[in-house]
Amino acid sequence: MHVPDGFLDAPTSVATGVVAATAVALSLRGARRELDDRTAPAAGLVATFVFAAQMINFPVGAGTSGHLMGGALAAVLVGPWTAVLCLSVVLAVQALLMADGGITALGTNITLIGIVTVVVGYGVFVGLRRVLPKRLGMVAPAAAVGALVSVPVAALVFTVLFAIGGNVPVDLGAVLTAMLGWHTVIGIGEAVVTGLVVASVVAARPDLVHGARPLLVERELELRTGVVR
Repeated sequence: MHVPDGFLDAPTSVATGVVAATAVALSLRGARRELDDRTAPAAGLVATFVFAAQMINFPVGAGTSGHLMGGALAAVLVGPWTAVLCLSVVLAVQALLMADGGITALGTNITLIGIVTVVVGYGVFVGLRRVLPKRLGMVAPAAAVGALVSVPVAALVFTVLFAIGGNVPVDLGAVLTAMLGWHTVIGIGEAVVTGLVVASVVAARPDLVHGARPLLVERELELRTGVVR
């Protein structure tokens, strides 16, 4: 989904740049509450994994491409604030060093990939975590569903941005069909990858998974309550 230079007009690119800069500034503060000396290295590992995953691009048509995004995965593993920072760094490196996504479109790409997928993916995950059985085994399926939903939603947001400030003579209906169609398929793949990765980490070190911490706290309280009784 990397948007190239010139695909959106200047006002739209500037607006998304402001949104991205604001989100990064807020995330720098929020990440302090998510990370400590024990979990900070995980942020680097997540960013590296997402960087590698995003290098596998699928042509979508209408001048852009699709790929695994990693927003939900990063948010569940290291927290939403840290996830925004991880993805923003990945996208900046790709734009500046690898010409993957335009430099003037960096704000747009961070907004779509680094903000929308994180917010939507983690929001769906938290909602499911509240209604599903309070077991660690439910973390991975909830993360997978969050990933599945986040990808087509990001594609839809891109289509809205294109409708507002599209700078390329491409029919809006064609853009919508291509983006939602391909990214629904990509979302299925991302759900599988997210579910497998999260399940593996939860099985090995659930204490390092941000999205699993509330369940660990509840389980510890239940154990203590049982001992007291």
